Amino acid sequence: MSQMKMSEYITITREQLVRYAGASGDFNPIHTNMILAKDNGLPDVIAQGMFIMGLAGSHLTRWFGLNKVKQFDVKFTAMTLPGERVQVICTINGEDTGGEVVVKNENEDVKLKGSIQFF
Repeated sequence: MSQMKMSEYITITREQLVRYAGASGDFNPIHTNMILAKDNGLPDVIAQGMFIMGLAGSHLTRWFGLNKVKQFDVKFTAMTLPGERVQVICTINGEDTGGEVVVKNENEDVKLKGSIQFF
């Protein structure tokens, strides 16, 4: 029988994106400069994929413990914009060896899809 964990919805803010840019060194202006992002055909600045992965990873380690997570792989499937509310969902397989991880917004748009494996 599989087990499911779900986070509360998390609102993505411009401040988070700027802080993440500083912490990660990812200063690509499409993440922090709305004018440049729009000049490049985007609707607004977009969240760094690794920021969204970090949100998911922080929930996974909170739920299962850092020492249990062996591997966490993801694919980024859609852009995430400031103001969007996203939720981390993890479905563990019946053998408790790993599972599927998804980050989606309130409209069910999947932003990240991946897998987790346990020790």
